[in-house]
Amino acid sequence: MERARPRVIAWRLDGPGRAAQLRSLTELRQAVEPLAAAGAARAAPAAVRDELVATARRLRELGEAGQGDGDPFLALDVRLHELLLRHSGNELFSALSDVVAVVLSGRRHLGLMPARPVPEALDAHEDVARAVAAGDAVTAEQAMARIVREVRGALAADAPPATLGTDAPPAPE
Repeated sequence: MERARPRVIAWRLDGPGRAAQLRSLTELRQAVEPLAAAGAARAAPAAVRDELVATARRLRELGEAGQGDGDPFLALDVRLHELLLRHSGNELFSALSDVVAVVLSGRRHLGLMPARPVPEALDAHEDVARAVAAGDAVTAEQAMARIVREVRGALAADAPPATLGTDAPPAPE
């Protein structure tokens, strides 16, 4: 039954209520992910810290190569957020990792992931990873807040609610 939530979210992202669903999920991410990043800076084991840094580095490589909308980039992005949530020291945050994975996948499915992510987003992912690796909870929280603000801004700029509320494809970039 636990997997039902991500399926319902994916279903809603395919329907006429996608704008409201994306807005709600992005607000949830704004509330949770910065705190999860701070928690990971305090609680993640060394191997996870190393994996976060390597994952963020690879995200940058793929993003700068124009592969930000591909499967390998998505898998790494999902992994980075999953690691932060699962190693935050908060079991409720950990339970949201599947939900965040569906949101990231849904954005890609809707054509809302650019082939070349904005440099600030790549910087922020690396900043989160480095801060967690260094045990710097304040910087990790601030960097994750930047990531989610960028997502919120991208959704508002690239996918007007009128487009997201229909079954029409997203507006061209």
